[in-house]
Parts: sequence; C-alpha cells; structure tokens
Amino acid sequence: MTKVLIDCDPGIDDALALALVAGSPSLELVGLTTVSGNVDLELTTANALALREFLELGEVPVTPGSAGALLRGTARTGHVHGASGLGDAVLPAPERGPSPGYAVDFIVEALRAAPGEITLVAVGPLTNLALAVRKEPRVVEWARELVIMGGTYTRGNRDPAAEFNMLADPEAAAIVFDAGWTVRMLGLDVTLTAVVTSDVLDRMRPLGRLADRLLVPAVRSYGEVTAAGGPAVHDACAVAYVLDPSLFTCVPAVVKVETAGLYTRGMTVTDFDLRDRRANALVATALDVRGFWRLVLGAYEGLAARLG
Repeated sequence: MTKVLIDCDPGIDDALALALVAGSPSLELVGLTTVSGNVDLELTTANALALREFLELGEVPVTPGSAGALLRGTARTGHVHGASGLGDAVLPAPERGPSPGYAVDFIVEALRAAPGEITLVAVGPLTNLALAVRKEPRVVEWARELVIMGGTYTRGNRDPAAEFNMLADPEAAAIVFDAGWTVRMLGLDVTLTAVVTSDVLDRMRPLGRLADRLLVPAVRSYGEVTAAGGPAVHDACAVAYVLDPSLFTCVPAVVKVETAGLYTRGMTVTDFDLRDRRANALVATALDVRGFWRLVLGAYEGLAARLG
C-alpha cells in the first residue's frame, strides 16, 4: 500500500484522478485538501465532498485550504470546467461536511505523524504546499515524494509560456520548487498526450453509475472527443505516476518558476543541462499512452463493479 495525500481543486480532471485513486487497491488515501483554482474554494471543497461520497472513499478527511494566491488574484477556468467545476456531471449532494481545521495544518500534521510514508500529490495551484513549507520546513524531509501535475518545458495552456496551476500562484510554485525536495513534475508535455479518444470513451460507457453520473458527462463537457483525439485528463497522470512510474520517461532538471516576467509569469524555466548543479525536479518528457489507459480503465472497471 502506498499512502497518498491529495491536494486538489476539483475540477473535471481532478475528479477523474480521484476515481483512479478509488479504483486502485494499492493506494491508501489519507486525506484530501482543497485549494482554489479551477473554481473558487467553496466549490472545490463541495466537489471534493461530493466525490468522496460518490466514489465511496469512506471517512477520508476533506480539509479546505487557501482561498486565493499568496500575492495576486487567482485565475479561474470556469470556461473549461463549467460553473460548478465538474462540467455536466451532477453528483448527489454530500451528506457530510468538511473536516474542521485548515489544509496547511492538516498537511503538516499528517506528514509529521508518518515521516517517510506519505506521497504528496498536488494537482492544483501549489498555495497550500507553499504555506506548509513555510510553516514547517521539515515537511520536505517527511514527505516520501512530491508529485505534481503542473508546469511545462515547451508551451503553456493558459498563455504561451505558463501552465494554469503555475500561473494561478507563481510565488507559491517558486517556494515549492526551491524547498529542497525533488519535485516529480508531470507537465503539459506529457499530460496533453493522455487524451480521451472515442475508443477510450466507448470503453467508459458500460461502466454503470460511474460512467453515467461522472465519467461520460464530465469528459463530454470537457472537450470534443474524436477518433484521433479529445480532452486531456491531466491530473490523472499524477496518480498514474504514483501507481506505475515506469509509464513515464523522466529526466533530472533544474526548474525555476518565473514570478516577475511581463510575458512569462508562471513559466517553469527548465534546464536539463545540470553541469555541477543538483536537480530539484524529475521532469516527465514522455508517456506510454497505451499503458496509461490500460492502467486507468482497469481501475475504473474495478471501481464500477463496486459502485454498481
């Protein structure tokens, strides 16, 4: 069993990532923390609560965190994820509310209680993690690994230079990358290859309540699905890395986050030429797409059998 703590901003692809967690018996989810990003914190937390119950994640605590970026207003992606954050997916209203407390404190205390055991998986803006590092620098030592969905070394999606999660809070991202751990960076360079084609969608359709209430309506509202391509399930890549790192080709690099550039704010400036420097990141450069979907759809099939 691999213990994971997921910091997220649900979000369609966050929901698909959590479904992958729910369908993977080798993962033990110790907590969900929420951050503003795709939509406001109130909605990301409500979505996490609804997903916890719909996916039957049990008593996993859901703890809300930062409502905005460290220094500047937070970007939003309602035009992509819809007003609710989950596109056309409509889940039953959750019966239980969030845990008391603050996500930053939860992250610190969870890692303190189990040093070396918990993998942090961050699939939204890195505000909560930056504040955790500032509050208790030893979280860098206590975390087993840090895996993020974010960044790019080729091109952005929110603008030409930056990926959304980095642009939403560049100062937080800079703190996280400079904290002293090795960031497993799964950026647009690989996540944009993990797309839902018509063949993948057809394999999702028979999966009962999971498909009818979540997978199919969420994916179809996320982008056009064709035989050749479709919407990318970015955040699921971070969970897939934890499950099977061999699906990814990763290269050591020094990554710095641009916080001041007029046209490059949020850019993850990636240097693969280490010379005499220590790498602060393992940057994914390629994905075994067929292996990825074999893993993901297998997990969804197992989850669907449980959910009915």
